[in-house]
Amino acid sequence: MQTTLEPAMRRLVASLPLALLLAACSPAPTPPTTASPSPPANTTLGSAAWYAWVDRTLQISENGHDPNPGSEEWNQAVQHQLGEEAPQSKPGSPQWQQSVDSLLRTRMAPGS
Repeated sequence: MQTTLEPAMRRLVASLPLALLLAACSPAPTPPTTASPSPPANTTLGSAAWYAWVDRTLQISENGHDPNPGSEEWNQAVQHQLGEEAPQSKPGSPQWQQSVDSLLRTRMAPGS
């Protein structure tokens, strides 16, 4: 004797592999993105505010080790974070600061 529940269970069991396959092939949810800090307006290169902006933008101090902004170690961390785009001028020099500033502002430009 068959009950009305039995055909429903058969359909459920038959559709389970398809549901598992679809779940496995679905893309993972995109993690929320954090907004980059806004570039400082009219901030002097090499000022405390400028260093803080670069530090936040490149997350230099995010790994639990905080080199002093502007120190040789900090400058090298900036170079490392910028990778192939890193300025070729001497890290910490006014030319280097200008290049870092321009690069970060370009990266953050609307539509980039």
